Amino acid sequence: MPVKKRRLRRRKQKRFTRKKLFLFLAVFFVVFFYFFILKDLPSPNKLSSGDAFPISTKILDRSGQLLYEIYTDKNRTPIKLEELPEYVKWATIAAEDKNFYKHGGFALTGIARAAFNTVFRLKLQGGSTISQQLVKNALLSQKRTIRRKIREAFLTVAVEIIYSKDKILEMYLNQIPYGGTAYGIGSASQLYFGKPAKDLSLAETALLAGLPASPTRYSPFGAQPETAKKRQEYVLDEMVKIKKLTGGEAQEAKEKELKYTDHGKGIKAPHFVIYVKDQLVEKYGQQKVDRGGLRVFTTLDLEIQELAQTAVATEVAKLTREKVTNGAVLVTNPKTGEILAMVGSKDYFAKDIDGNVNVTTSLRQPGSSIKPINYALAFEKRILTPASLMLDIPTCFDVPGQKRYCPDNYDNQFHGATQVRFNLGNSYNVPAVKTLALNGLEEFIKTASAMGITTFKDPKNYGLSLTLGGGEVKMIDMAVAFGTLANKGKKQNLYSIQKVEDYTGQVLEEHKFEEGQPVISPESCYLVSHILLDNNARQPMFGQSSYLVVRSHPEVAVKTGTTNDRRDNWTIGYTPSYLTAVWVGNNDNKSMSYVASGITGASPIWNKITRFILEREDKKQGKNFQEWPEKPEGIVGAEICVTSGLLPGNSGCLTRYEYFIKGTLPTETENLKKQISINKDNQQPIQPGQEIPLEKIETQEKNVLIDLTGSLLCLDCPFPTDPAVFNPYNLKKP
Repeated sequence: MPVKKRRLRRRKQKRFTRKKLFLFLAVFFVVFFYFFILKDLPSPNKLSSGDAFPISTKILDRSGQLLYEIYTDKNRTPIKLEELPEYVKWATIAAEDKNFYKHGGFALTGIARAAFNTVFRLKLQGGSTISQQLVKNALLSQKRTIRRKIREAFLTVAVEIIYSKDKILEMYLNQIPYGGTAYGIGSASQLYFGKPAKDLSLAETALLAGLPASPTRYSPFGAQPETAKKRQEYVLDEMVKIKKLTGGEAQEAKEKELKYTDHGKGIKAPHFVIYVKDQLVEKYGQQKVDRGGLRVFTTLDLEIQELAQTAVATEVAKLTREKVTNGAVLVTNPKTGEILAMVGSKDYFAKDIDGNVNVTTSLRQPGSSIKPINYALAFEKRILTPASLMLDIPTCFDVPGQKRYCPDNYDNQFHGATQVRFNLGNSYNVPAVKTLALNGLEEFIKTASAMGITTFKDPKNYGLSLTLGGGEVKMIDMAVAFGTLANKGKKQNLYSIQKVEDYTGQVLEEHKFEEGQPVISPESCYLVSHILLDNNARQPMFGQSSYLVVRSHPEVAVKTGTTNDRRDNWTIGYTPSYLTAVWVGNNDNKSMSYVASGITGASPIWNKITRFILEREDKKQGKNFQEWPEKPEGIVGAEICVTSGLLPGNSGCLTRYEYFIKGTLPTETENLKKQISINKDNQQPIQPGQEIPLEKIETQEKNVLIDLTGSLLCLDCPFPTDPAVFNPYNLKKP
């Protein structure tokens, strides 16, 4: 073959080889570029996706004060750029990217500086425009690699093409880290200053604008808070340089004192917050609560809550000698069912007392605080009136299948002839047990359940001691039941969430007020409430000036309760608009000291909280505002005899004024003289059911009182002190 042809052939082969090599390199580059750069590259559209990033859920009190933010790893509170003061935008630009509105995503000076550091100092560095920072923080990892920088460049160009400058800045302000778990200026504003970003001052804005460059180093909560101040001053000076501030304005901002939030508390009203969170998770699911940006407006009154927390902590601290380690409080509005305060323990974080346990939702025995429901039922059934005689004398009760029950009183005494007003006011036990026997366990449990007690179930599981607190209840249920008494017989279930919105302001749910369900008559409720606010009625047991008396507010109805084993100590009181329930005791169920009672334990806390609430109401009204129970039309009054509760007629008895439900006024005139059977051996009247040999019985005329159970009290006979004198007898309804 001629040389010329061979050369031509070799040239063709070389060209073909170069083409193949070029094609191979091109394919390799495309494949490499795809797998190394483009594969799994996030879409820039993700930046404006509403659910692309987790947004914190805020739980707020009734006035919008923040109680707690729920989030996974990053706390975000989205903002809109147009809602912010203009200086927020320019402070950020001055601190991070002065030519933001001029460049197309990259600053030449930044690129030159980054290239120099990369080549000569072997330190990989970016140009760090706002657009680049947004891409790096929102779409890519923080790894400093060539691959990540190339991906960042592609995405930055795309972001600049897709979005306007203002939108890029808005997304930056919502995504950039400001320290700790705060991502975005909305969360940072709350974290550092406790306010929405739209309310930031220039001085506060300048401090926040300086944080993203190094959130740890410049944090005012860090080890060197003075660096935060220097950084703030730098930002203000840079704003002057770009002519967005005058020197005078910058100097004024530098001199303004910055007031930071009380850093470290983290959660207010913790038991209540957890109570609300559980409800949210139940309805919306864990992911929505943790990441969905809910705005939860609750019923809590933070002012009352913080007062209650302080009262529990300080008063329980005084009860060390009484062997009391814990306390709990619930404040509600009986008319609406709103929970205004919930203190589940003296300290949520105290591990030694299991402080995280919420006593307001736990099972405890109510002691005598359950008695008002018992008497309300008796009034409702027209069995008793406040004037009804119920003898407080040594008495034993037989219930089939149960041990004989012989109750005594808290003061270990019996008080003889007493009427219902004073039995309930002084919390005498024997009359309460008699009342339950007249009502019937089944009817009592049915009524208690209708009024809000959810824990009383099968009557077979209880005895007559149920009226003295022999069954377990929850404080939240007791608040509903007492709230029914305060609300004229209308039951209002408690609620804690007023409204739930998403972070854009769309309302997801809102509580609608509805009239409570009538479960007992207003008349019965009025009588119970009137007795419980009558300081004279409880004076024999509690004295004239106990903690049950609220200064300048005699309209408050209140009941105490202490269990026989002294494991639970209660005070629950109310007006038509406010109810406060207090418990003290020990979470481990250890007994308190024998001197612990509703007066020495729960009542001081109750008094302090109730007085605060009512005096605050006085200030709002501009006068001493007293809200008495409203007397129903079905209530009438009459003079009755002090001893028997009967009409005085011509008996000449001492009288007092009493209230009755229409149709229940006594019809009998007092006449104490009666022919009764007397036991010759002890000169005691023979009680119903007693079996006495005929030769030991004689009939005598005595001054006698007989109550509805058939018990007799001979006023001319020696006072009985030994329950053994009385054999068991079956009580029958009148």
